[in-house]
Amino acid sequence: MVRATAHLTEEATDMKKRAILFLGLMAMLLSSCYSHRVIGYLQEPTKQNKLPEYDSVAYEPYRIRVNDEIIYRLITLDETISKALGSNNVSTSGQYANSYRVYPDSTVELPFLKPIRIAGLTEQEAQDTLRAAFREIIPDADVKLALYNKYFSVIGDARAGQYYIYKEKMNIFQALAMTGDVMNSGDRRHVRIVRPRDGGQEPEVLEFDIRTNTIIDSKYYYIYPNDVIYVARTKNSFYTVSNYSAFIGLITSSVALLTSVLNYVAIIYK
Repeated sequence: MVRATAHLTEEATDMKKRAILFLGLMAMLLSSCYSHRVIGYLQEPTKQNKLPEYDSVAYEPYRIRVNDEIIYRLITLDETISKALGSNNVSTSGQYANSYRVYPDSTVELPFLKPIRIAGLTEQEAQDTLRAAFREIIPDADVKLALYNKYFSVIGDARAGQYYIYKEKMNIFQALAMTGDVMNSGDRRHVRIVRPRDGGQEPEVLEFDIRTNTIIDSKYYYIYPNDVIYVARTKNSFYTVSNYSAFIGLITSSVALLTSVLNYVAIIYK
């Protein structure tokens, strides 16, 4: 009777130990899942999640910088000018297209014109400036101008590459959507944008938490040509489960392994 009672006590103790181990494993795995709080966008700042709150700022259009390249079309009905353009560059029906670099003195050199200062101007302002200059020699001239190097780059825990800015006022979410979004292991709390500055100054580094909804219309919201978006990997990403399918698979395999080990130990000590 005493032996039977002792045996039952030992079995109860073993079951308790197994239960504690299993619950500990479950707690560890549950804490390693990516939650909405960790990777979700447009979250409302609260006392619980402690997200930063950013101020709204007015949008500033991009201004052409030294080493940028422009592309433009000169449109005219003057056959002489059209032929001259066609003899030097590709031309169709009086529409002239080529790309030109902005030199360190802030000017660009175009056919038929003396160097024109355009660094510091917006695309619209530069277009108006070129139109006015061409009309001094071609009365019916019209000009369409665009920035040629209208790209941003992405590196880090996202699909790295260089991407074209296809619209004005492209925001950070649209930019990252072009890469297929940040990976779950990406650190959304410390996204960085490296942005060039004029006059040979060091680039500006903007660091922000992309999860907060107050990022909209903040100084971190819009993407400009030549920006580099850097997304670091979270420190604990190695131990974190990326999705619930993987989580369930990890639980199943872990429980199976734990059961096998405990059964093996029980056989040895019988």
